Amino acid sequence: MGSDDANTILRMASLATPMALRVAVTLGLPDRLRGAEVAVDRLAAELGVAPVPLGLLLGHLATLGFFERTAAGYRTTGYGENLCGDSLTTVLLNLDTAGGRAELAFVELLHSVTTGQAGYDRRYGRDFWSDLAEQPPLRESFDRQMAHRLRAEVPQLVAGFDWGRFATIVDVGGGPGTLLAAVLAAHPGARGRLVELDTAAAARTFAAHGLEDRAEAVECSFFDPLPAGADAYLLCDILHDWDDEHAGRILARCAEAARPAGRILVVEQVGGRRAATDMDLAMLVIFGGRERRVEEFEALASAHGLALDAVTDVSDGRSLLEFRNV
Repeated sequence: MGSDDANTILRMASLATPMALRVAVTLGLPDRLRGAEVAVDRLAAELGVAPVPLGLLLGHLATLGFFERTAAGYRTTGYGENLCGDSLTTVLLNLDTAGGRAELAFVELLHSVTTGQAGYDRRYGRDFWSDLAEQPPLRESFDRQMAHRLRAEVPQLVAGFDWGRFATIVDVGGGPGTLLAAVLAAHPGARGRLVELDTAAAARTFAAHGLEDRAEAVECSFFDPLPAGADAYLLCDILHDWDDEHAGRILARCAEAARPAGRILVVEQVGGRRAATDMDLAMLVIFGGRERRVEEFEALASAHGLALDAVTDVSDGRSLLEFRNV
């Protein structure tokens, strides 16, 4: 191996830059230095951090083009402005959010690869969902993360499938209700219910879209009996968060509620189809899950009396698998 190859590998493996970016976003540096030149000592005093290490952080990120050093201090560059504001990027990089905190579980990747178990639990002493339940700010940041993640794809998800076939839809674990609200808005004859442990965000979404008469948020765990008799049960970005045992239990509840004629609609990044390989590792270390392939979904569902009818690529990143009871 030549020295150039070795150096490239070391740069790829270095944790310095990804952690520096996360610390900068967590401290709010891109926004604070946007359009302003601020001296390191003054900035450190404002933030309550040590000035010399802060200077080292800014110096490294300046070499990468996120900040520039001036006679008066540092300021955010045009490139660095991508780290400003409230976006999926900033929500995921901020170490105080659910997404940023979760990514630190990658330090336990060896444990996860060795055991197949989540690294998150090992790092924090409890699983991801328990963490969110015990820390409301993490829950709020996770809802924002999911809204950001789906926002760009929601129009594709709505247009890419014939939702009009279903008069009633139950969105199982639908979070802030972004997708269900969009589906109902596009199909005025449909009604929806959203199942979630905390329904406050979904209620706000439905109110904002004027859907209070057609959409209801129900506080319930998807491991418990679900509202029965709907035409369709939607699981969007749910099953990849769980190992096979728990994912199977969720599907079983959907199958139970949907009998005899309802459909189960699984929307996810499907392995070998739409999923990125880095997401496989993220699902593993955070949840002990993965981005399953079509045949893996079929095997999981068949154990609970479900058969796969169709697979539709509904967006740039996600596919929809439609199951029926047999």
